[in-house]
Amino acid sequence: MRGSDQRSGELFSYVDIEARVPMRHPLRAIRSIVNQGLASLDGEFDKLYADTGRDSIPPERLLRAALLQAFFSIRSERLLMEQLNYNLLYRWFVGLGVDDAVWDHSVFSKNRDRLLEADVAGKFLAAVLAHPQVKPLLSDEHFSVDGTLIEAWASMKSFRAKDGGDEPPSAGRNGERNFHAEQRSNDTHASTTDPEAKLYRKGKGKEAKLCFMGHALMENRHGLVVQAEATEANGVAERRAALEMIDGQAPGTSQLTLGADKAYDAREFVAGLRQKCVTPHVAQKARSSAIDGRTTRHAGYAVSQKKRKLVEEAFGWAKTIAGCAKVKVRGLARVGFHFTLAMVAYNLIRLPKLLGEAA
Repeated sequence: MRGSDQRSGELFSYVDIEARVPMRHPLRAIRSIVNQGLASLDGEFDKLYADTGRDSIPPERLLRAALLQAFFSIRSERLLMEQLNYNLLYRWFVGLGVDDAVWDHSVFSKNRDRLLEADVAGKFLAAVLAHPQVKPLLSDEHFSVDGTLIEAWASMKSFRAKDGGDEPPSAGRNGERNFHAEQRSNDTHASTTDPEAKLYRKGKGKEAKLCFMGHALMENRHGLVVQAEATEANGVAERRAALEMIDGQAPGTSQLTLGADKAYDAREFVAGLRQKCVTPHVAQKARSSAIDGRTTRHAGYAVSQKKRKLVEEAFGWAKTIAGCAKVKVRGLARVGFHFTLAMVAYNLIRLPKLLGEAA
């Protein structure tokens, strides 16, 4: 007998939203780790909110929603709220019931500054890595570091002379501007859209862009990011950030090693690592390298040179999936929050497979 295509509608639904999600869905393992990490930050969240007044959107739900935005490449918070309204999987992950109302997208903007002040993204990353199932996956001796450019949410036409001497663009919403024979630098010019963004180019022959720089410290066993931050884009930011991040790693039973590419092959940087009792496994420049045979003769140096390239996978995922190729927030603090949360999301999407292999 042929079934009817007519739908009368249901007055009640007796299927719990928990039952709608398959037991083997990878988000189940991720959600368990996320919830335990957020539970460990309960005291930090209490400090951010007043004891009286109207209840706010729980910060745990805001962070879970932000992770969903990174996981599924949702291009805006407005679209995220739209999809959260009808997608049962998203509702289950965030912690909303079937009949719960979805909040307005502006809630993210109003609460982001509160989370920034407490460095919630960095503490969330540490909480995920401290999970009892995740911690055994990490190496506490061998690390790699690298940096990547993050294009700012500002156009080149906004890069104007600080003294106001630039010729203005022609009339219109997107007026033409002639940049030829015009000398511009970060000393004399700044973006009117995002003053903290700096003009920078990746190398010779490359175009200059308004951007920030993201830095990640990775452990070498499974390529998980253990520390992340964003800085202004300049020629020494990568090395300075690396020295700061390696300080956050407690020495293990033996001396730490740090793998890096040729951009880190500078005598000041290598000397700084040796002073911290960290062996610099830095790729050698063709000429005048700060690394000699005392380091390169060991087998561990060759292993670090292979492992250090894994950090590019984190950067590639963050740019193609998590929206870090050109961020839609302005200001160094907001960019740093967005980048760090993207690194948390990268670790989380890899954990179900790693934990399955370790079982």
